[in-house]
Amino acid sequence: MPQQLTTRYPLVLVPGMLGFVRVVLYPYWFGILAALRKGGAQVFPVQVSPLHCSEVRGEQLLAIIEDICQRHNAEKVNLIGHSQGALDARYAAARRPERVASVTSVAGPNHGSELADWLQRMAPGESPQGRLLKALLHGIAVLLVWLETGWRRDPLPVDVHASHQALTSSGVARFNQAYPQGLPETWGGEGAYQVDGVRYYSWSGTLQPGLTDRGRNRFDGSNYFCRLFARSFVKEKGQSDGMVGRFSSHLGQVIGDDYPLDHLDIVNQSLGAIGKGAEPVRLFIEHAARLKAAGL
Repeated sequence: MPQQLTTRYPLVLVPGMLGFVRVVLYPYWFGILAALRKGGAQVFPVQVSPLHCSEVRGEQLLAIIEDICQRHNAEKVNLIGHSQGALDARYAAARRPERVASVTSVAGPNHGSELADWLQRMAPGESPQGRLLKALLHGIAVLLVWLETGWRRDPLPVDVHASHQALTSSGVARFNQAYPQGLPETWGGEGAYQVDGVRYYSWSGTLQPGLTDRGRNRFDGSNYFCRLFARSFVKEKGQSDGMVGRFSSHLGQVIGDDYPLDHLDIVNQSLGAIGKGAEPVRLFIEHAARLKAAGL
């Protein structure tokens, strides 16, 4: 059996907002788990509350990490978080660094999302638009829980307001005051590569006309919505993946921040329908090899 991706510590994949492990037969990390396991990696996709603040999701993640360590006789884990999952991973590493070997942010809103800021302005919580948005998101979260077939544990709490606030620039700024590990000191720069024994990495993508709107993305509705959402960006106009800005995603060692990938392409959704020349699965394979080479 190939062992080129067998890291010292297990890989734990943490989904973003409205994330899941598997909905009926459809996995969140489409094609990624199979590729990692084929290379010999020990990898666990996990589930936290689909809608809640990063601290609550982070506490859930800590309990999962402890369970994985106990069940598999592991001292630590490597956390790879997509979108809000990156904030959850950062929280877990800050609270229990002795259990976390590395944190990798994949399109993580490490300085907040301008889309979340725009929604806060356009659909305030108690406005008719805000109540409608809250009901819609809550309904989607409940449906995802019903259809979840890859995770069998106790029901997880849902809080739409807490989830939204956790992703705004102001909400993430408060989070960063408490958990600054790995953050760049200058906008667009890199953060500390290692803090409290935990290694920090990140990568992200941007919408690139002629690439991200071509290939199979021509038939992918999620790419259309990412292009629509990108119109809400001001500070990072033309430098986002539709949901997270290029520089807002930076954490620790920046592997790359301009891959031709929208916010969902970067985890190979939907059903691997990605833009021209994009290779999201390869990024995960290369990173597992990177972690192994670092002794993690």
